[in-house]
Amino acid sequence: MTCCELTAYGRNMNETPKHRTHPRTWLITGATSGIGRELTLQALENGDTVAALARDTSPLDDLARAHGERLLPVTADVRDERAVRDAVDGALARFGRIDVVANNAGYGLFGAVEEASDPQARAVFDTNVFGVLNVLRATLPVLRAQRSGHVLQGSSVYGQSAHPGVGLLAATKYAVEGLSDALAAEVAPLGIKVTIIQPGMTATPFLANLDVAAALDDYDPTVREVQKGIGELPASAFSAPARIAEGIRAAVDSPNPPLRLALGVAGATAMRPALVARIADLDDWQQVTDAVDRP
Repeated sequence: MTCCELTAYGRNMNETPKHRTHPRTWLITGATSGIGRELTLQALENGDTVAALARDTSPLDDLARAHGERLLPVTADVRDERAVRDAVDGALARFGRIDVVANNAGYGLFGAVEEASDPQARAVFDTNVFGVLNVLRATLPVLRAQRSGHVLQGSSVYGQSAHPGVGLLAATKYAVEGLSDALAAEVAPLGIKVTIIQPGMTATPFLANLDVAAALDDYDPTVREVQKGIGELPASAFSAPARIAEGIRAAVDSPNPPLRLALGVAGATAMRPALVARIADLDDWQQVTDAVDRP
């Protein structure tokens, strides 16, 4: 789908694409705010059905009133494997199938790598990585049985790049991207698609909900300066969640969705130098690399 088609798609988001013959059923985690809520809203407005998972589903009450039985709010913490499995069973009982799995739940931890405590590090991995695995283990048997489905793996610009202060957050996103690379190859023969979603800075409660590590003075010139810079960013630096959701839906509606989808100019611009630098290191050190295999 081209940028022009995406623009038109955004204007006509209630129109069902020509290659679709029936409404989809979505299972969306982190569905009560930000990108997750926008995905839920747009899917419902497009005539689809949604199982919306969150630890507290009360922010979805307005959507439940507006869309009735097509929305199934489910109270579930992605860290709880049993709760996730029960949520999937409930979605199947209500809707009979699952077409799109949006692994969207997550939160951030800000601080130098050394500053993050062990409980903080484990907590962010429990949600951002092990929560993703819980959702995959619960939903992939359904998609395999159907021989169809699309898994959306929530990453970010920090799945391909990092700067001071986001080491632990980036570590979780790098982990999601690595497992998703393997997952995509594993499930492709089974008719299941995988797309890694890479938004840049987005106008959501994500920053407000950041866990922050205890500060060490030696990291003030790096970590704290970055923190200050983020705090001074204008509103224009943040992408609108509605536009992010539209981009995700464009990928889902495409017969040939990408493995990775960058959303937002700033995020794509930040990732590009990191990717180029990796190739440069390979090229610059090729002689040393190759020497390993010489007698």
